[in-house]
Amino acid sequence: MKGDKVKVLLVDDHKLIRDGIASMLHNTGDIEVIGSISSGEEAINETRQNRPDVILMDILMGGMTGIEATRWIKENEPTIKVVIVTSEISKEYVSAGIKSGVDGYLPKDVDRETLLTAIRTVHGGGRFFNDAIMKLVFEDFYTHEKLKSPVKKMPNELTKREFEILGLVAEGKTNKEVAETLFISVKTVETHKTNILEKLGLRNTAELVKYAIKNHIISVDNL
Repeated sequence: MKGDKVKVLLVDDHKLIRDGIASMLHNTGDIEVIGSISSGEEAINETRQNRPDVILMDILMGGMTGIEATRWIKENEPTIKVVIVTSEISKEYVSAGIKSGVDGYLPKDVDRETLLTAIRTVHGGGRFFNDAIMKLVFEDFYTHEKLKSPVKKMPNELTKREFEILGLVAEGKTNKEVAETLFISVKTVETHKTNILEKLGLRNTAELVKYAIKNHIISVDNL
């Protein structure tokens, strides 16, 4: 029902951290902490029994890691949202978290408003990654782009975002996959695609793929 509170489960092997987060969420009209536990195994059991709406999950805990627990939860209860809240923000952990299906990823030093926004965003069906995490997510992407063959200057100037979308679409990704890769909405992807086709004088996706290959934006190996 519309008036129901968002049920949140806290998972961290440090009680002090769990108590701190619980305190931040206290007296929030639309959010309720329904559990506070210390391991990935307990998170799975609690998920089965009480079905939280959102889980705030640490990564490094005794026994099963938060990444492993997230993978299990997402495979068995895909509607439950998981936000990683951790001090571990290396590329490896962020990448592993995204591959496991997390809906958000935050460092432990975020402020209360950011935490609340993250919970509400993922509960509403979106994803939430703060600026520090987003920087890590795209660092590898841009490094990979720089290692590719030099790209010819395009006859019609595209924005950086349009160029990213052009490459992803040309590689065969659906609008939904592009949206998930770039953390934007499907509608935004569609708008960008329309602008790209117009700027390049193309009629459809097939022509866009041919254009991308001809201009060395992608190679046939990417297809």
